[in-house]
Amino acid sequence: MSAVVVDQSKNGGTPTSDDLARAAAIKRMERREGWKRRLPVLPALIYTILVTQIPFLFTLFYSLTDWRIDKVEPRQFIGVENYASLSGDKFFRDAAWISVQMTVMAVLLSLIVGTGLAILLDRKFFGQGFIRTLLITPFLVMPVVAGLMWKLQMFNSTFGIIGWVMNGLGFDSIEFATKYPLASVVVVLVWQWSPFMMLIVLAGLQGQDQSVLEAARVDGASSWGTFRQITLPQLRPFLELGTLLGAIYLIQVYDHIEVIVGGQPGAKNLPFYIAQRSIGGGNVFGLASAYSIVVVIASIIIANIGLRVLSNLLEDNS
Repeated sequence: MSAVVVDQSKNGGTPTSDDLARAAAIKRMERREGWKRRLPVLPALIYTILVTQIPFLFTLFYSLTDWRIDKVEPRQFIGVENYASLSGDKFFRDAAWISVQMTVMAVLLSLIVGTGLAILLDRKFFGQGFIRTLLITPFLVMPVVAGLMWKLQMFNSTFGIIGWVMNGLGFDSIEFATKYPLASVVVVLVWQWSPFMMLIVLAGLQGQDQSVLEAARVDGASSWGTFRQITLPQLRPFLELGTLLGAIYLIQVYDHIEVIVGGQPGAKNLPFYIAQRSIGGGNVFGLASAYSIVVVIASIIIANIGLRVLSNLLEDNS
């Protein structure tokens, strides 16, 4: 009810037909103004729906069929049979567990490293802008390029820097990516995503009220106490945002696994396994579509778990 009708009821009077007509006119005007504000973003919204939701709906439909491209028979609707077969697929369970490990380790480590870098950059020093640009650079490197660079220049037992350092310390060099495939992929992901976390946390640090920090220093609070009691609670939404975005993106990693370890069993996550079951030669597109739907659900679950864990940690420190 509009303000006219509310004012009438407050005065104990009954709204007249003119009052109701004016209220309806005001509502139509407010609705029209609302649509005018939404109009500029409407093309972007329509585009987003077309390129994300429609393919998702097709994937959901295909997951309910027995679609294979190596057979000439038409697709048949089989309901949830593809989903029912997931529990008996040992390779799927292994890939799911590797996805969880890889995502959790990469997100948490990159968040810790990014927070540390952001704290170091949140102060004035000579060459601050140049150092910040250098630290952001890994995030701008294409995943395939990053994977090749680390595989050939860092992990290679003959020419890699890690092998050279081990030889200098008196140890035999090893093929790091072959012996520790999961750790190798996680290291590269942390190297690439720490700058992203750093930018998010740095935005939170630079948005702090400096007068509050100055008052805490005047009152004799230590640097750690100020950070734990004042800075960390203010950084909570930024840390949660980094955790959410990191979990959503890192659970979909494919390029690094393909380039660095070539899909070894110790580092084969769900997206890589799905690719193998479909375009990688398996040709079971209906089953692969069901796997894809599970990955979407897993992304939401892991992101929510990460947010809950982070929220609990921040509440304990506040």
